[in-house]
Amino acid sequence: MKSRPAARIHLMISFVLVTCGAVAGACLGLLLSGRLMAVILGGAAALGAGLGSFLSRRQVLALFEPDPEAAPGDGYAEGLADAALVCIATYQAAVFPLTPDGVSEAEREARRKMAYRISAYEGLPYPVQTSAAAALEAIDHGADPRRAETAMRALCLTVYDNRRGR
Repeated sequence: MKSRPAARIHLMISFVLVTCGAVAGACLGLLLSGRLMAVILGGAAALGAGLGSFLSRRQVLALFEPDPEAAPGDGYAEGLADAALVCIATYQAAVFPLTPDGVSEAEREARRKMAYRISAYEGLPYPVQTSAAAALEAIDHGADPRRAETAMRALCLTVYDNRRGR
């Protein structure tokens, strides 16, 4: 029979706590009044640490149980969605710069290429892909910053809704 990793870790930590308790109790007893007190205090400290560890076992193991309601998230897809959001946001900043000569044409084109590449990546969830395409279309027109801002807000909400662990 194989025990769970959480149970093995708890057993190892319990062993260390009991050992440390016995050694600390023995040292204190030796300092106070000799060998007999060292044995008594070492045994009492080890018994107390072992009893505390035994009584807390169920609570400690419950912390390591997976939540049955939580669906396993695809961290890779979530990371891609976040990266697409960042790339499109930097492309938006290049199209609508704060200063008139703030971004060169080469930099704008490089950001556009990167935003399109990551938005077309097949590992990206479909809702994020469609929302990213809408945002890129709004940014590419470049005439209406409010339309681009609305599309970016929709993309942010789609990326947020795509997260499983929220």
